[in-house]
Amino acid sequence: MSSSKLALAAVGVASLILAACGGAAGGGDDDTITFGISAPMSGDAAGWGTASKWLAEKAAQEINDAGGIEIDGENLQVEIVIQDNKYTAADGARAAQTLLSRDNVDMISFSVGTAPVQALQSLTEREEMLMMTSAWGREIKGPDFPYTFTTINTPFEVLRPLGEKVVEEEGEIESIALVGINDATGIQSEKVAKEVWTDLGVDVVSSDLYEHGTTEFSPIATKLLSTSPEAIDLTTLTPAATPLLLNALNDQGWDGITLISAGTGGAALLSNAGEAAEGVYLGLSANFGAETATEKQRELQEGLREAVGEDLNGVTIGAYDSVVALAAAIEAAGTVDNESVRDALTTTQFESSWGPAGFGGEDVYGSKQQLLTPMIVSQVRDGEYVEIDRIIPDELAELQ
Repeated sequence: MSSSKLALAAVGVASLILAACGGAAGGGDDDTITFGISAPMSGDAAGWGTASKWLAEKAAQEINDAGGIEIDGENLQVEIVIQDNKYTAADGARAAQTLLSRDNVDMISFSVGTAPVQALQSLTEREEMLMMTSAWGREIKGPDFPYTFTTINTPFEVLRPLGEKVVEEEGEIESIALVGINDATGIQSEKVAKEVWTDLGVDVVSSDLYEHGTTEFSPIATKLLSTSPEAIDLTTLTPAATPLLLNALNDQGWDGITLISAGTGGAALLSNAGEAAEGVYLGLSANFGAETATEKQRELQEGLREAVGEDLNGVTIGAYDSVVALAAAIEAAGTVDNESVRDALTTTQFESSWGPAGFGGEDVYGSKQQLLTPMIVSQVRDGEYVEIDRIIPDELAELQ
């Protein structure tokens, strides 16, 4: 079967015993493979979980409707199971235990949030189970974690090109203040952000972290502005927190350069922050309903919006692509054995929502565990969020 057919989820017919997975999948059917998801279905990042669930189920439906994942003329149907990690380490640990012990998933097709993902990873790596994730931390992948693959751009793909583009657009920037969430995602991203801005000749005048559940951002805005920065990077603020801080900054007269390195949803930002979002740069957002998006992405954006009221963004798109990637790798490996599928992921090309794709990043991480996708720089301009640059990694260009 060609990689393009895998991309369209046109895969196989018949049945397969899951002996290589250690038994039948979570549903107990011999012809079903169960993919698990750990994502926030509640709390201030719930939108990511709701969208991830729909997108993963959409990919599974496409695969199943086309016949399933074909192995030696037989087929597997894909089932999706999701547990709420509430975007915290404690709930991530509970979600992990449930997925592996009660749901008996065969692979983790998507996971969100560095702290809950690390809790899950402690089990998946020990059990030699594949895990696809959107977590940003560099420490979660590499030769020490051979079963973990990242399916969205991370700080090492985003922060430097974003910073360079902002400097190009705005001219020399003398100082910047950073703020992010006080968890593993925020702490690890803060370190990279400091390095990038310092390398670009920008003085990092302050760097602060806020706690999960914060709803009053006026004191944080006051503290940020007290350092008189020329720019502010909101780094890893969650979708619910971002408009609150932007409005607090706006109320206190901020009119400098604003970035959200991990900014994922331009449409939601405009809806919730209004004029306070004007001019903001985003590092993980793309207008998936625009002509710059692929036909598949426009289709997913329309379906997701209609089904759950969420817009497709730079985090949740990985929930779709990871299911397609696993299906392609399983077919390439000719088995559902996790070790064999892991090896196939590093060499298999497939048709993602972005177009031809594969895994790379060995120069950065020591192994090929990073999904290669374009890096999109967006900005809110005149009440619309627009793509202002699309950066294609050299490894990805070789596949296209």
